[in-house]
Parts: sequence; C-alpha cells; structure tokens
Amino acid sequence: MAGRAGRPLTRRSAFWDASALVPLCVTQSLTPKSISLYQNYEVVVWWATPIGIASALARLVRIQQLDSSGWIKSRKLAEALADSWSVIRPTQAIQGNAIQLVNRFGLKAGDALQLAAALDWCEDLPNGEVFLTADQKLREAAVISGFDAKVL
Repeated sequence: MAGRAGRPLTRRSAFWDASALVPLCVTQSLTPKSISLYQNYEVVVWWATPIGIASALARLVRIQQLDSSGWIKSRKLAEALADSWSVIRPTQAIQGNAIQLVNRFGLKAGDALQLAAALDWCEDLPNGEVFLTADQKLREAAVISGFDAKVL
C-alpha cells in the first residue's frame, strides 16, 4: 500500500490485551471490532499473551463453544498471527510495577502484568498510547494510568 507521494502507510502501534486478540482467532461477537482494530493498529503484547490466548481457547472447548477442529484451527491462526507481534519481555521492573498495580487497582495478576508491560513499552509515559482490551476493569486501570484505552 502506498500513501500520498508514494510513501508507505504505517499503522500505529497499540498494546493488545489477550482478550482483544482471542476474537481474531475464533468467531465471536467481538470479532468484527477486533478485526477492524487489527487493521488499524500494530500489535504489541506482553510475553505471556500466547499463553492467555491458549487458555481462553481451551476454556471455549471446555464450555463447548468450540469443538476440537475449531480449536486446532484457532490455535494455528493464533500462532500465525503471533509471528508479527512485538513482544515485551519480563523484567524485574515490570514485576515490581505489577505488584504496585495490583495494590492500586485491585487487578488480577495477569492483568497487572499486562498493564505493567504496557507501561514499560511506553517508558511509563502513556500520553494517549492505545491500549486495547475486552476487560472493563483493566480498561479503567489503563485509562487512569494515562492510556487511550479502548474496550471491544
């Protein structure tokens, strides 16, 4: 694709919570919104996001919203998508910040780690950087932290 004067178009990066990526891997009510956001934003994730997606897909199988062939297809799609993501690796600073976020916002451990990784990504200066999630409580914590957080 080319922009004006032949310049390539670049998508802005956003931090994606696993809950915003699952609808890309399996058809859900949030899938159209997730696809639209994926077309507009590059994906930045914390290192455990593939585990979060695998857990969500396994849960869908357990509650019989996804059969075994759908699970295989969804896992392969998740793996293919993950090849293009930017990944924030774990650090002691992220761990320490996550502990503070648990105390400040009452977040679950995984959500606190994701928000801490997002803060690391933007060097603790979100200034409107985009944070995408399907979790309302995590969105609220991200907004208070300074992100332009969008809930699917």
